[in-house]
Amino acid sequence: MGGTDATALSDGDAELVEELLAGSHRALARVITRIENRAGGYRGIVAALHEHTGGADVIGITGAPGAGKSTLVDKLAAAYRDRGDTVGVVAVDPSSPYTGGAVLGDRIRMASNVGDMDVFFRSMSARGQLGGLSMATADAVKALDAFGKDVVIIETVGAGQNEVDVVRTADTVAVLVQPGSGDDVQTLKAGILEIGDVFVVNKADMDGAERTLAELEEMVHRREGPTKGLDGGHHGFEVPDHPDDGDAADEGDEPAWTPEVRQTVANTGEGVTELIETFDAHATHLRESGAIESTERRRYAEEIRTLVRSDVGALATAEIERRGGIDELADSVRRRETDPYSLAAEIVEPIADCVEAAPEGVGSAAGNEGADPVDDET
Repeated sequence: MGGTDATALSDGDAELVEELLAGSHRALARVITRIENRAGGYRGIVAALHEHTGGADVIGITGAPGAGKSTLVDKLAAAYRDRGDTVGVVAVDPSSPYTGGAVLGDRIRMASNVGDMDVFFRSMSARGQLGGLSMATADAVKALDAFGKDVVIIETVGAGQNEVDVVRTADTVAVLVQPGSGDDVQTLKAGILEIGDVFVVNKADMDGAERTLAELEEMVHRREGPTKGLDGGHHGFEVPDHPDDGDAADEGDEPAWTPEVRQTVANTGEGVTELIETFDAHATHLRESGAIESTERRRYAEEIRTLVRSDVGALATAEIERRGGIDELADSVRRRETDPYSLAAEIVEPIADCVEAAPEGVGSAAGNEGADPVDDET
């Protein structure tokens, strides 16, 4: 397995990758632990797994706290298993302010699937990232995909409109709303509306369910109006051509997906089968319309940008430390000996010089001697 110095595999890591690809759940758990901890060599592992991804349907489940996400994910996993699919679940929990660990990580969330080796559940810390997703989560999804899971479900924290981060990892996004949550529905108009492929009124046996359902359906119908022309990719928006998109013009000729609104009662499993049918329909639409290609292009573009920003930021941090540390630089600005703009330019200049001097095609990872440049959490 090749790659740059930063993604080269040690013999031990190469063996770990082979074990994962051969179906070892122990290897899968070890790889995800390495990914979550951003331990040395994890980049090489993820890079080696990348060519084996693309087979799983990745579904994001998001919504406000209390909407019943965990219970619904449990029932979804059981229903997928009933029809013979293997399932991976990544539950992104709020981070502890003290340890950075998942606050709710020890709770029992998959009661219907205890003991089923074909349902792999992992609770991960959001590590403070808005929207509850992190690069570690995206990499964990890749590991589950490469392992051969048919369906990977991501359950997010539910932190308002910042849940748009889930789009970067999921092919299909379901937004849960509980009955009577008028304020939550208003919040959807401010941001989450743009990311939903499916809207789910969970706890549909409660009072107010019909009204909430009607409000969501009205919002979906109005979605074609004020938001038309925004870059929403496969989420039902008309996407303007972009010079870098290549075949974007052809993709724009394909019919857009109109978000569906469904009802479920997760506690009893009511509506779960119909919800899965809707997920399947959306996955079919992505493949047959060609929208999956633009979706993946946008996802990987964002991932590349995130990694590059993280790595360049680490180089800049190292330069700051070489100059005495951020406090000393801040004091020099406070004493009016210099200014923030001049300092920033001085710090970035050697990095820019290296980029300009590098021969075309030489990657920035050269010379890293196999070390992982940085923690990717940004």
